[in-house]
Amino acid sequence: MTGQFVTIERGLGPDGRVAVVRFDRKDGINALSHRAMTELRDAARSFDDDLDTSVVVLTGSAKAFSAGFDLKDPDGLKRDALPIGERIQRQRLGPKMCKAWQEMDQVTIAAIEGHCIGGGAALVVSLDFRTCGRSAHFRIPEVELGMNMSWGSIPRMLALMGPARTKQAVILASDRIAAADALDWGLVEKVTEDGQAFVDAFAFAERIARQPPIPVRMTKSSVNRLAHALDDLAAHMDADQNVLTGLTEDYREGTQAFREKRKPKFRGR
Repeated sequence: MTGQFVTIERGLGPDGRVAVVRFDRKDGINALSHRAMTELRDAARSFDDDLDTSVVVLTGSAKAFSAGFDLKDPDGLKRDALPIGERIQRQRLGPKMCKAWQEMDQVTIAAIEGHCIGGGAALVVSLDFRTCGRSAHFRIPEVELGMNMSWGSIPRMLALMGPARTKQAVILASDRIAAADALDWGLVEKVTEDGQAFVDAFAFAERIARQPPIPVRMTKSSVNRLAHALDDLAAHMDADQNVLTGLTEDYREGTQAFREKRKPKFRGR
């Protein structure tokens, strides 16, 4: 599969059991436009009937994993003018993308260099493992834009980091989470030298690919069912909350301040 922004390589590693999905918009930013999210969702779904692949490595560009949702995407800008029902439906693309990655039978590993922001962070916490370069950083800016953090990511972050760190990461939206802190908090499993995240992630994938495929899949399924049993209960109104916050004055102030590169002034309206 080759899309405008996403490519898939299969048949790699031991017995051809490793695949690599590359997301690269060739701009050093790697924002998640409607097209990019569709391609990433479809890439995950393309493994549904693939019994030959045991592990999938997802990587961004050499400079950035993702800057998150593309606020300049023409398709995204149209959303604000749509009726509420249509806005909620369009808002479900991000959650569907993340859920497609979480529900893959294959073990999934994210290789992260540079920034991993907002929707990018929501995507990587949908995977099983995360390896990042030493200079990589994470940020969850949605609250400072006047929005809720959605895409089902809060329950996933909670499972990784616990309640206090999840609140800190989401509420203190301007704070960068450095690679060392991400490791300490449980947001990533390994920090490596810059430029080596993919190499280390692929080496880890090869180790998993050498294991017997059937019990590996069974183990992932059992762990995920236990760890994420209440996710739907916690996140089923994500899209509705996002549309609701998008109607507030604080949302307009937050996004305008972002575009004008200034600090927002929120009024709780």
